[in-house]
Amino acid sequence: QGIARDKRTSSASTKLLSMVQTEKKISPPVPRREEDRVVYAGVPPEGWDPKMPRQANDSTEGLLDPAVPIPDPYGWLRDDKRSDGEILDYLKSENDYSQSITEHLKGLQDTLYQEFLSSIQETDYTTPRPRGSYWYYTRTFQGSSYQTYCRAPKTTDSYEIDWDGTKESPILPGEEFYLDVNELAKGKPYCSVGSVKTSPSKKLIAYSVDYSGDEKYEMHVKNLETGEDLTLSEVGSGKLLEVDGLEWGKDDETLYYMTMDEQHRPFRLFQRKNWKSDKPKDTLLKEDLDDLFWCGVYKSLDDKHVFFESASKETSEVWYLSTEEEGSQSEMSCVAPRRNKVLYEVEHGHGQWFIWTNVDASPNMKLMTAPAEPNSADEWKLLEDASGNPIFDGSLAKSLDSVTVLNTHIVIQGREGGIPRVWTFDIESKVAKRLEFDEAAYDVGLLAHYETDTKSVAVSYDSMLTPPSSIEISLDDDAQRAVLKSKVVPGYNKELYGCNRMEVLSRDGKTQIPISVVYSNDTMEKVKAGDRVPVHLYGYGSYGACIEADFRSTRLPLLNRGMIYVIAHIRGGGEMGRQWYEEPNGGKYLCKENTFNDFVDVARFLIEECKWTTADKLSCEGRSAGGLLIGGAINQAPELFRVAILGVPFVDVACTMTDSTIPLTSGEWVEWGNPNEEKYHSYMMGYSPMNNIQTGKKYPSCWLTGGLHDPRVAYWEPAKFTASLRHANSKNENPICMKLDLSAGHFSASDRYKYYRELAYDFSFLLDQLKLA
Repeated sequence: QGIARDKRTSSASTKLLSMVQTEKKISPPVPRREEDRVVYAGVPPEGWDPKMPRQANDSTEGLLDPAVPIPDPYGWLRDDKRSDGEILDYLKSENDYSQSITEHLKGLQDTLYQEFLSSIQETDYTTPRPRGSYWYYTRTFQGSSYQTYCRAPKTTDSYEIDWDGTKESPILPGEEFYLDVNELAKGKPYCSVGSVKTSPSKKLIAYSVDYSGDEKYEMHVKNLETGEDLTLSEVGSGKLLEVDGLEWGKDDETLYYMTMDEQHRPFRLFQRKNWKSDKPKDTLLKEDLDDLFWCGVYKSLDDKHVFFESASKETSEVWYLSTEEEGSQSEMSCVAPRRNKVLYEVEHGHGQWFIWTNVDASPNMKLMTAPAEPNSADEWKLLEDASGNPIFDGSLAKSLDSVTVLNTHIVIQGREGGIPRVWTFDIESKVAKRLEFDEAAYDVGLLAHYETDTKSVAVSYDSMLTPPSSIEISLDDDAQRAVLKSKVVPGYNKELYGCNRMEVLSRDGKTQIPISVVYSNDTMEKVKAGDRVPVHLYGYGSYGACIEADFRSTRLPLLNRGMIYVIAHIRGGGEMGRQWYEEPNGGKYLCKENTFNDFVDVARFLIEECKWTTADKLSCEGRSAGGLLIGGAINQAPELFRVAILGVPFVDVACTMTDSTIPLTSGEWVEWGNPNEEKYHSYMMGYSPMNNIQTGKKYPSCWLTGGLHDPRVAYWEPAKFTASLRHANSKNENPICMKLDLSAGHFSASDRYKYYRELAYDFSFLLDQLKLA
């Protein structure tokens, strides 16, 4: 649909040239090119399915007319069913080539793998959190790939852990394992648990699990007293029920779940009664047929309401059903009807809605309240402190991300000064406080909270130098703090490393780009003595997502080999608030190129101003939309980088965004723009990595990864980009390699040991190309 194919079918044009190895040279696979093959942008081309949109329903922009062809010579690599023999053979040949290029690195891969394992405590547990009469937590065990969900009876409001560090010893007295993911994963190449929800009686759990990586989750209910595990099916058809999200109702008799449309978009909320019987009753509570809106279900922390949220990147709407009325009422009520480019989220407590929203076009979210009634938009009022000042007014000063409503306090998560922050607000005294920590840059966020009746909150805290710890903080006196658990990193000595927070002036002459830097002190001493050292530059820069200055033990093998690790907090992310993401000066729509420019500007800064490194010692990395970043950066300035890692990269932006038959595409039009429309087409064509590869240039060595079952960035994107890079620069001596996981999706291996193996593969290529192997 919308594709013109080369009609010639000679064996020479269809045969995949296999990898050839001689004593002098190893040749990569050469997939055939269909030079006449195109994808059309604009008005629907001949044969287009009229059910599939070419633009958003409410768009007022004109479509390109006549349609404009976009070259797509490797478009034949797309196979929605993932079953075409020729394509699978080609993908396997790419894996074989990548293996041949890294054959001599097996020893290094084993060493890296052991270093990863040596820096984690394989038998470990997460911080127990209270819920009803139990403490809930998870455990991992040496040699087991997945976590085990646990609980123990809660006899007091606090606990003391007396654990000897062995598998056999319980973390808390009376410990029980209620879901062992290792058992679920037996005989499966992939296993990822989505939601695990405990029923109101605490006798049951509902959970979802994906066995392929395509993010289609089957739904189960397990009886924790008998061990019986029931797989739920569709009503009527008897087919396996595939869900996206789930919740319990007021009691154990009622379940809520989301289903997805053909484009893999959650869009329908069902209530299921009599789920145990052969004839359960499903009621469709709400649906959203607009492809731009991604939907979800959640329950208020006080358990009084079930919410259906429908949101695009710019507009949202929330509906609710009282759990007290779920037995007699099946009609949901709307908190506030959607308004174009108004985002809002809702929590309930104290008979009110707590709403965080950008209504009235505020640059960041403001915090408001309203009576807990339908259609309450006219009643929204800013939440104020005792002096009458708004807690969050939506200004540029600080941003708001989430709100947790407790009995005595509201706990707010957001950002200020580019750093994650947590605030508490005393409902009675109307005093707001920001929780303070010693380090200048860090990552902090709330741990899971299941109960509103609490005198303290628990946060997770870490920094680039400090491993994660769980800290309990009194709501009445935030100076009263207790460390519940500190992550053990065997062999790690914090004193041997250093970190910096710096700013880089962008090419526009006014925007300061924050960067976070971590290194070994020995390496920085070499820099101070005038040496140039290897530097690894990481970035993302899309969706308003933040890459935090956090601790990763997997960085240690790089730091210990003399590398400096830099995170570029570039525009398109949300590190400096929503203005860092939104137009006119962020990294979205018609200012997306700011993302690539910022990253390249940071690279130049590291080479030319810091004088820490040189172009032949600078590597870069990004994943998913971060892979788009890396593709754009190496196209713009291939001479700046020696090595590039592109994980599941979104690099075929223009072709993908024209085609709503590709899952999740239409919802992305409010992130990137729609290249079918005149307004966005030429701008997107100017940065889409697949369409801007320079010819005759020396590109860096590239390592691309993908997952065959990835529903977010299809496997053919890294495959097409790999082939395109090689074709445009056939004389480039730097290897272009792709490693495709044939049993995984977007999030790589679900098995933690396999994940470390894959990461060792990536890092071995990186270190070898930098001559650090």
